[in-house]
Amino acid sequence: MLPELKLQPLRYVLAIVDQGGFHAAAKQLHRSQPAISMAVRDLEERLGQPLFEKGNGKTLLTPFGKWCEPRFRELVAHHDRVSRDALAMASQQAGRVDIAAVPSVASRLMPAILASFVRDYPKIEISLQDGHSERVNQMVLKGEVELGISSLWLPDEALSFTHLIQDEVGVVCREDHPLASHDKLRWWELKAYPLIRNGTSRLLEGSPAAGLLEQSTLYISNMISLTAMLEAGIGITTLPRLAFQEEHARLHFIPLAEPHLERHIGLLCQTRQSLSPAAEAMRTHLLAQLGPSNPG
Repeated sequence: MLPELKLQPLRYVLAIVDQGGFHAAAKQLHRSQPAISMAVRDLEERLGQPLFEKGNGKTLLTPFGKWCEPRFRELVAHHDRVSRDALAMASQQAGRVDIAAVPSVASRLMPAILASFVRDYPKIEISLQDGHSERVNQMVLKGEVELGISSLWLPDEALSFTHLIQDEVGVVCREDHPLASHDKLRWWELKAYPLIRNGTSRLLEGSPAAGLLEQSTLYISNMISLTAMLEAGIGITTLPRLAFQEEHARLHFIPLAEPHLERHIGLLCQTRQSLSPAAEAMRTHLLAQLGPSNPG
């Protein structure tokens, strides 16, 4: 049966070697010399071999003791390193958090959020991936990421959804389009123009504007391709405001006033799985930055 090695006697042995004797080690450790000697004797009995030479007036390691010394140091150092790392993770000062977000959130909101998070938690490693809402949901469900920022189209008992922000839906068209001069639009004003559907067009489903989807013959899921089609004047589309890429000067966003539709974006995590300390720190930070109580 293997002997159970307690860490404190190993520290005593190393202190004796480093300080040159039992008396000096006891002084350095703020322990009595008899207590140090007793702990070392107990360790030697557990190992079945003496660690220090006896009766020569000097504190010298036996050959067995010389073999043990570097291994004791390695064991003590490993323990201390693990303890420091565990404490750092538990106190949210180290670790890793994996996040997935829909592209509009990843590109428009996350840069500022991550910049402030990195200032507060400089030793936490962050991985951010983007994908459409279904992909984000699946990544959270499969444990590929701990946190997701997305819309939850259908209720799922395995996912916890915490509302963060509401994102209004509008119409996007080229700057010279007849609709571009409007301050707001009503759904029936779109009927005369080709509508390009995209991944967020489902927001129109169940609303008075749902009929627009039925007459649409073009669907584009990729935002780069969609933007190119809009700039080419092929048609118009509907998008949440965050998904509208404002850097494209030739395109205009006009709010859809009737019906007034919004995309609800929230924080996703697994219902039955606790978050790591790093992910919990990120969750708290996201809620502080984007949560309903935040005035910004």
